Amino acid sequence: MRILIVDDEPLARTRLIALLGQCADVGPIDTAVDGEAALAVCAEQAPDLLLADINMPGMDGTQLTRRLTSLPNPPQVVFCTAYTQFAAQAYELGAADYLLKPVSLTRLREALERARRLRRPEAVGTRPTLSVRMAGSEHRIALADVLYLEAGDKYVNVIHAAGADLTDMSLRQFEQHYPEQLIRLHRNCLVPRQRLLGLITGSDGETLARLAGTAVTPQVSRRNLAEVRKLLHD
Repeated sequence: MRILIVDDEPLARTRLIALLGQCADVGPIDTAVDGEAALAVCAEQAPDLLLADINMPGMDGTQLTRRLTSLPNPPQVVFCTAYTQFAAQAYELGAADYLLKPVSLTRLREALERARRLRRPEAVGTRPTLSVRMAGSEHRIALADVLYLEAGDKYVNVIHAAGADLTDMSLRQFEQHYPEQLIRLHRNCLVPRQRLLGLITGSDGETLARLAGTAVTPQVSRRNLAEVRKLLHD
């Protein structure tokens, strides 16, 4: 896995390089001192993962992450920062993990493994699966069993045939990592494409989705209605 370290502090870059030397499956390591330099390296070297600081001169880490989405194959991002207050924003941007400085070897290894799985989702046998993370642990749910994903105040609820699982992964993360499997109905709801049966009009005039395997009919927002209709037509 090719890694780009983005940090304006030389000691921070040196420490991460030393820690990466103790991690498995780490390929070439590049460095950049700010967001603009990082974009140039990404365009030329196409790294698999960025280990990025947030507080940097010029373009900060969150702005850099937004710019990365314009790349054909954007890398995973793990933030390495001394600040705790940006964690929620980082996960909303689709970050694979959020590490606090000084970064420990154990947490770095966990973040690398998570980034690998998100970049190349594995399958159990021949069944596609979703990776679900909660409180630092991960497990996988067969995509065929997933009914829908719904965002709450703090967590996403993955509703599936065997019950439900809470995850601290955001809907945006799921949407980015499984673009061919999931479709957004609403800002708070994703569903597997194969679950969509049709659309109905609710009592208040809103558009609702009929899903296979459940009586729940999530609302479809006006913003996403055209794409949902196109999928059903196709």
